[in-house]
Amino acid sequence: MNTVIAVPSEAPGGLDAAIGVHFGHCELYTLVTLDEGRIGAVEILPNVPHEQGGCMAPVSHLAQNRVRVLLAGGMGMRPLMGFQQMGIQVFHCGEARTVGEAVAAFSEGKLQEFASRHTCGGGGGR
Repeated sequence: MNTVIAVPSEAPGGLDAAIGVHFGHCELYTLVTLDEGRIGAVEILPNVPHEQGGCMAPVSHLAQNRVRVLLAGGMGMRPLMGFQQMGIQVFHCGEARTVGEAVAAFSEGKLQEFASRHTCGGGGGR
């Protein structure tokens, strides 16, 4: 079974790209299709403007592009809840520095599911 994973990425994207710090404000996502634990297709998906729909715009954008798993370093509670409502699993990237490292760690079962303790204050801060 194929699973499409999205990782917020710095340009130009791809497996060697650095992970974008905050999912909603990244330039683009690297989409990686895992087929029985092996990397298949790798695609680049530009992000949508954060202003149009706020934090939920990127959530809907990823859902519309077949994403089932998101690997992220940071996000607020509102988008995390949005991903959960859309049926998209979110995992914290942990120590991974590149998209390829994060996908490998996910494939090996080494990443934690994103929890409220991983969330930040979002655009408003604290």
